[in-house]
Amino acid sequence: MEIGIPKEIKVLEGRVALIPAAVAELVRAGHKVHVQAGAGEASGYGDAEYQAAGAIIEPDAATLYGAAQMVLKVKEPIQPEYDLLRADHIVFSYLHLAATPVLARTLVNKGLTAVGFETVEEDGGLPLLAPMSDIAGRIAVQAGMNLLFRPNGGRGLMLGGLAAAERGHVVILGAGTVGGNAARVAAALGARVTVFDRKREKLIQMHDLGANVTGLPAFADLMAEGIADADLLVGAVLLPGGRAPVLVSEDQVRGMKPGSVIVDVAVDQGGCVATTRPTDWERPSFLDHGVVHFAVTNMPGAVPRTASQALSTSLLPFVVRLAAPAGLADPAIRSGINVQEGKIVHPAVAEALE
Repeated sequence: MEIGIPKEIKVLEGRVALIPAAVAELVRAGHKVHVQAGAGEASGYGDAEYQAAGAIIEPDAATLYGAAQMVLKVKEPIQPEYDLLRADHIVFSYLHLAATPVLARTLVNKGLTAVGFETVEEDGGLPLLAPMSDIAGRIAVQAGMNLLFRPNGGRGLMLGGLAAAERGHVVILGAGTVGGNAARVAAALGARVTVFDRKREKLIQMHDLGANVTGLPAFADLMAEGIADADLLVGAVLLPGGRAPVLVSEDQVRGMKPGSVIVDVAVDQGGCVATTRPTDWERPSFLDHGVVHFAVTNMPGAVPRTASQALSTSLLPFVVRLAAPAGLADPAIRSGINVQEGKIVHPAVAEALE
């Protein structure tokens, strides 16, 4: 198959779908891999490394898309790329269509097939979402910690506190991959951590992180108490393919401490906080009701070398499977198909876009 890896053009997006070593595996398997010039630069991989791996370097996006049957991206196509898409393309990338209806309509109108990394399911998990969720959970606390600095609009509080100084309270909604990673980082910093989830086994895992971590059931009254007391609130809920449920109302945001911080990792799926609106790494945060909000839609893009390496490890086997003659019939690949031949076929995506 002719596989194309374009250069990402989302604001300050530095990731690349596959690093050179992964490309070499595809070439050895008999595929032709086209890589747009400069696609790996921000991740620390130059064109010469891709050439050495057997890739064909294409000078621009138009040539790359023109040569490709499968377009292998990190982030969803954005407006400047729409005209490059064709009906015979298979687009394989993070899509998050529930929160991007314009993109969904575009993919439908193009008549192509689009497979979302975030909806590929296997063995009860989301193997292509997990590595970026690992990173996003950690970034959520790192970013929140910095936004709590007074010059950045925060309360002027160190999460771990000091002798004779209070610890910060980190409240996390969801104990999945994002929430679990956020809890581990916050706990290691010495913060007081409360994690809400509906599954008892997840709460046990959170409890076992240490004496400064409490796992509580996601009952509305308990969450309301936690939200009101939070110095840093992390939204980490997920419905695969669907729109994130809004768990924090505008009134609850209004009732939070002035200078507290919200990091809504669920922003890719619309956000789980009523006051969330998407941001990017150029302008990552905003103030609403006296609360600092951070809602960057490509958080792992800030650490592209780490993220590209992690993504390549998980992604390569699925690219091989999708590139096989009956790749779209593979059960895991089929679970990830959002749009096929101009129709939205993923039930959660279709419901979110109704």
